[in-house]
Amino acid sequence: TGPGDAGHARGALAEAVAHAARGLAAVGRLPDGTAFAVLPADGQDAVTELWPHLGACAPDTPLHGGTSASAGTPRDLAAALVQASYALAAARTTAPDASALTDVAALAGVDTLLTGIPAEVRAAYSSTVLGPLDKAGSGSAAMLLHTLETFLAHDGSWARTAEALHLHVNTVHYRIQRVEHLTRRDLSRLVDRLDLWAALLCRTPPGASAPTSRRHTRPSTSSAR
Repeated sequence: TGPGDAGHARGALAEAVAHAARGLAAVGRLPDGTAFAVLPADGQDAVTELWPHLGACAPDTPLHGGTSASAGTPRDLAAALVQASYALAAARTTAPDASALTDVAALAGVDTLLTGIPAEVRAAYSSTVLGPLDKAGSGSAAMLLHTLETFLAHDGSWARTAEALHLHVNTVHYRIQRVEHLTRRDLSRLVDRLDLWAALLCRTPPGASAPTSRRHTRPSTSSAR
């Protein structure tokens, strides 16, 4: 819940653990006020089911949580805490005004992975990579960004991009060449495509649809701890 109401967060987490844990468990607070819990891995489903009810107890205070992959040994707990903290950041980013619990296993794509990165870092990265397109002028910048987004969404197919934009293929070639020149990226190279795609995702408000209709989803199977 943030440092202003850290006691509520710890109390809510303790309530969840009391109902979910079958065996020994621990609840505490980190130096920054964030509440944490260590519990048997089989308590994940119960915590997930309880979370909406916990949030409903204080609807004016969004309750955000993050869960890690299972820690096999005590020495794995530090890494699990890092994972849970990142998942917590993703929950806060995607649902700032509502209670949400995010499992690190749910961050299964680049778009969801980026939600754990602070908004300021996302904005800086997007500005660094795509900012040069602004040199093309306000109208041209929007046109080039839309062409780039469509080109990547259609897996770099010139024909399908032209069809989607109702343009001649030569026009698409010209626009993509302008994007490559301004950003100093080569869209025939996978690594450069990934750089530009990540930059486009960083422009998208977290929680909104990613800038493509060709997203792939995978089921998450990790358990909370």
